[in-house]
Amino acid sequence: MKRLLRISLDILVTSIVPIASYFLLGILIEPNLINIFSLTYPIQFIMSIYKSLFGVGSNVYAYKENNKNAINSGIVLGIIIGLLTFGAIAINIDKYIAFMGMDVDKYRVFGIYSVLQIYLQLVLYLIINKLHYKEENKKANKLSTIFNIVNFVFLIIPAIFIKNQIIVATIALVTTAIIVIFILFKNIEKFKFSINIFKWIKYDSVDLTTSIMFLLIYLFGLSNIFKYGENYALAVSFSTLITDMQWDISYSIGVAARIDIVKNKFKYNEHLKNAFKLIGLILASIVAMFGILYPIYKTQLDITLIYIGLEIITFIGYPLYNIKICYMQIEYSAIKATINKQISNTIRFMLSFIPTPFCTVIGQLVSMTYQLVYSNVVIRFKDKNKLVRKDDKNGN
Repeated sequence: MKRLLRISLDILVTSIVPIASYFLLGILIEPNLINIFSLTYPIQFIMSIYKSLFGVGSNVYAYKENNKNAINSGIVLGIIIGLLTFGAIAINIDKYIAFMGMDVDKYRVFGIYSVLQIYLQLVLYLIINKLHYKEENKKANKLSTIFNIVNFVFLIIPAIFIKNQIIVATIALVTTAIIVIFILFKNIEKFKFSINIFKWIKYDSVDLTTSIMFLLIYLFGLSNIFKYGENYALAVSFSTLITDMQWDISYSIGVAARIDIVKNKFKYNEHLKNAFKLIGLILASIVAMFGILYPIYKTQLDITLIYIGLEIITFIGYPLYNIKICYMQIEYSAIKATINKQISNTIRFMLSFIPTPFCTVIGQLVSMTYQLVYSNVVIRFKDKNKLVRKDDKNGN
């Protein structure tokens, strides 16, 4: 549980700083800047795609097949491809903002800032993920905390005294970029390029393809919701604000499981017990954030409670299938695990078009139900806490 909390802490700090930053920018500079979080929310899944491929996939491959050069190769390749991708989005930010149905002039500067900041977070994550697999969790916590404190301070402090958006965004980006470059050179060793993209995809194909689908789900799903008017748009934005960080934290459940699986230290019951302890903390934080922030946003209560209530249900079900699928991905069948996940994501994507403002949370609930059923049909558990194939008569 201690390790799970350490991994969660890295994710917590990385997730909470953007939320707090945009909230304060809305107070200090321009009230509408709070919407930057929603504007660039789909782009976070591009970061997730690269984290999965160049971070998780390369590390699992390195430990499973004893090729440590793959770790640093993944970091460098992720940095290069990420720069090309996020740089292209930043250059074409006007088109992106218009596609999302928002005011280009109002959101241009901090739209660019947000896109480039997501890229810097990607670079940091690639380093931190490497440290997690080396079991240097304290060092990972330290680097994550330093990065996010610098990011927050050099964004908010200038915003108190300077109202020019370009100057504020530039100060924040330059300082955080310097920190990231320093962290990078301190944590990457000499290595020989060793790239095996197909193997990297194999070892994290579930999360990789899920991130691709989530990019599509939220691009079109949010667009669908916004058609129903301001009350629904504000309610879903508020719900996302107080649950997105928690979803990020919950991914640490899979991170911890994968590390133990590849190192042959996996015990299902122990992981599940710790996972539900973490979920309990997550649900408590959602309730606390609702109590603190609701008086500020004053969204329509009934609509908001439906969004948050369905999110809470999916949080409770998440550990019951996520840990099993992590095992299935690495030790049973990456193909079957990926197909299963993409069927559930396809269902969720299709439901994002149904004519209701609750399309995204309905899709999420249906997806969870499908995965619960599938994971329990394909694999079962023995008393020894060892995950086995359904057709394995000997429990080996």
